[in-house]
This record gives sequence, structure tokens and C-alpha cells, in this order.
Amino acid sequence: MENTFVSDSIVYIGVDDKDIDLFESQYEVPLGVSYNSYLIKDEKTAIMDSVDCRKQEEWLAKLDKALDGKKPDYLIVSHMEPDHASSLQAVAEKYPDMVIVINDKTKNMIPQFFDMDISARSLVVKEKDTLCLGAHTLEFYMAPMVHWPEVMMTYEKTDKVLFSADGFGKFGAIDSFDEEGWACEARRYYFNIVGKYGAQVQAVLKKVGGLDIKVIAPLHGPVLNEDLGYYIGLYDTWSKYEPETDGIFVAYGSIHGNTKAAAEKMAEILRQKGYNKVSIADLSRDDLHECVEDAFRYGRMIIACATYDAGLFPIVETFVAHLKSKNYQNRKVGFIENGSWAPMAAKKLREAFEGMKNITIADTVVSIKSVMKDKDVEMMDKLAEEMK
Repeated sequence: MENTFVSDSIVYIGVDDKDIDLFESQYEVPLGVSYNSYLIKDEKTAIMDSVDCRKQEEWLAKLDKALDGKKPDYLIVSHMEPDHASSLQAVAEKYPDMVIVINDKTKNMIPQFFDMDISARSLVVKEKDTLCLGAHTLEFYMAPMVHWPEVMMTYEKTDKVLFSADGFGKFGAIDSFDEEGWACEARRYYFNIVGKYGAQVQAVLKKVGGLDIKVIAPLHGPVLNEDLGYYIGLYDTWSKYEPETDGIFVAYGSIHGNTKAAAEKMAEILRQKGYNKVSIADLSRDDLHECVEDAFRYGRMIIACATYDAGLFPIVETFVAHLKSKNYQNRKVGFIENGSWAPMAAKKLREAFEGMKNITIADTVVSIKSVMKDKDVEMMDKLAEEMK
């Protein structure tokens, strides 16, 4: 990314991390991740967030170069999660006269992470408080539970930039945007990290909806400066738990391959019946968090599951638990079960999904005894019709 993304007054000073194996020790990031930070240069100079301590030295060097001999007047802390704030103490000690701009919830969190007293050098802001830097004025908007309770977004009035914290972020180093676009990894990021808090995202979208936003500057991923209606529209759809794509997702957990064969046959039948898009995934081998993403992307899902210890095959149980924890809702689901002597998967799946909101469960259940037979294919055909 070029240093300046809006004007000579606002400089990108973030860093890429291409060495990380798992983001938050759980999400695969083959294209890395960016930790974004920005510098607003005016009569008063403001740093917009720090970065993960993994890249602290590189970030401090970029900051020093961008400051060009000046000292920063303010550090705005949007979010206390360590991938954005674990360099806070280092930059605070390097610039002891710098004022740290926080809110009440951030004020309470800082002592939990750092052994430093910032009471004499902090500025505590509230909803719609402003901070004038000269030609630029910052206005603060609280964004609780998007996705931590202390999160706040900042709107810069002159260049009309929304510093959106973790909102509108994506996995992938900055240069990966050119390789695979925005939506796929932004979707996986959203549903697995922010997805539980759709109501809170809706509240923030309404709160900033009246602002004249020309640029969205998130804490992960590329700065967005064109076609903002597309990005905001996706966030609106996602946070309302509405399907994004017309199609159906088939997810399976198979022990010896027989349930896999049934799932593949189910996908074939669905395609033959003209479903707009059919996506299929092996929950044991495909990225589980991409599977969560696809479950939310489509309005319909069929789960094919082997019975295991009189319950669900473990990876299917894990997948369903992830969906529940992320507030999976407003969808239609169907079940294929397999068992050699006492198939129980459909019963357990029904119990799980009945505990979720606005879930329609298909009446037709495909119940296989060990290996798929012609009668099972007939039931799959019936299930395909019911899922329309």
C-alpha cells in the first residue's frame, strides 16, 4: 500500500505479518494478516492505533520515518485486543509527552495488560466528543461489542475518513487484496470473529449511517476508498443474518467414506434440480472456519453426518457448536444421517438446531444404514425438493 492513502496529511504506517501461522491461535491465514495503523499530520499529530508486538520494531521505525522529526501529540486507542494494542506501552514510553486518547472502558482495560500509569496523560472521550488537530477534527463513536466492549470508531471530518476498528477488516496481508479480492476473506473474518454480534453491528451502522464517509480505514486489510456501498451493503446483510448468495451448502462428516459418498450424491442431485449454486465441504479436512463462512453465506444447508458413540461425529458436533456460538439463524436445514446399527445423528442435529433462532428443519430425513442404497437416493431426491 502506498504511504499516503487520502492526502499528504494521513499516512498509512501499518505492517504486514506473513510469518503468522494461526490468527488468534485458531484461524488459518495462508496469506498472512495486516496490522493497520495511521498517522494524521496536522498542527497536532495523531497516531491511530498501534500494532501487534510481533511487528513492533518495524512499526516504530515506520512511525519514526513518517513523523520526520516531529513528536506525536496523541495516540488514539480504538481497540485493546493485543493484535492492535500490545505495542501501546512501547510507544507510550518512547514518546512520554504524548496524550493517550481512550474511553472509559479502555481506561479500565489498560491496567490489565500493562504495568503503567497513564492517568496524568490520558484524555477520556465519550460518544460524539471531538478532538481538533488543526485542519482535521476527530469525532468519536462508541462501538461496544464490535467485537469487544471498549471498541470505538473515529470519524475524521475533513478527509471524511471512518477509522472503523475491526469493522470492515479482512484476513490477508495488504498485497493479498490484489490476489483474491475483499469479500471472501472479509466474510470469513466477519462471521468467525464479529458474527455473534450482528445486533451491535447494526447499531453501529445506523449510528454512522448519516456521516459523509469517503474512506473506510480498518485495523486489518486494505483501506477502502471506492464503491463503499458494496462493502457497507455486505456488512448490513451479514449483520442481519440474511443469506448473501442464492444456493445451498452441503457439509459432511464421514468416518470411512460412506457418508462422504452420500453427501456427494446429494450435491449431484441438487445440481441436477437446478440449484443456483451448490457448495460442498468435508468438515474433517476443509478449513472449519471457511465452512462456518459458507453456512452463513447461503440460506440453505444440508448436513450429512455419521453417528459416533450414539451421537454426532465429533467434527460435525464442533461445526454445529461454532454455528450456535455465532448466532446462526434465519436458515433452512436438512439432515442425512448414517449408522450401522442405531443411527442417531439426525436426532442430535435436530436437537441442536431447534435451539437456534428462526431455523426451518426439513421433514425429510435421509437415514442410511452403512452404505447408500437406491432407497436412500430416492429420499435424497425428496429432500432436494423440500429444500427449495
